[in-house]
Amino acid sequence: MNAMNLLADSGFVMIPLFIFCVIMWTIVFERIWYLLKFKSAYYNLDLKAQELIAKNNELSELRGYCSNIPDILRAPYKVLLDSQEKNFPDLEERLERRLQEVHLNLKKYLWILASIASTAPFIGLFGTVIGIIHCFEDISKSGKGGFSVVAAGLSEALIATAAGIIIAVIAVLFFNFFLNWVNSLSSDFKNRFIDFAAYFKKD
Repeated sequence: MNAMNLLADSGFVMIPLFIFCVIMWTIVFERIWYLLKFKSAYYNLDLKAQELIAKNNELSELRGYCSNIPDILRAPYKVLLDSQEKNFPDLEERLERRLQEVHLNLKKYLWILASIASTAPFIGLFGTVIGIIHCFEDISKSGKGGFSVVAAGLSEALIATAAGIIIAVIAVLFFNFFLNWVNSLSSDFKNRFIDFAAYFKKD
């Protein structure tokens, strides 16, 4: 039985599960690409910042470098650099907000994976109910029982249930994987930034 036959046998319940599957894999590949790109960008930014500190605090050059990086990555550094020319009484709060924005940006779309993980099994269960209903309809139409009568309905129920569980398990695994990765990246970025900010507090 090929994939098209499975989809046909499992009924309309497979449509939302198929949509969930497409959304899930789209988010997975997008987050992998984004987080790898973010990690590379902030590593390079940190190296550049340390290099400029060693060159007698070339802030103008650092500003120019920051203008070519993504906004979400540039924001904390921009606040810190601006504080060298302006007196921000709430500098600590501003920096904390920018760092929190970075963390939230890294977690973007993960709530969708969590929603898919919690919803897919129930859609699969709904498919089970529909399949069983079809079994009873087939029995009532034929006036007799037997595996040959209820086979189609059972097939629909089992396929939908299995699909819902598989999608949910994959979504949970990727959600936990990305959550740990995001927390690690966010913590490393914050620590590197705080170390960089400490240089200005000494002056």
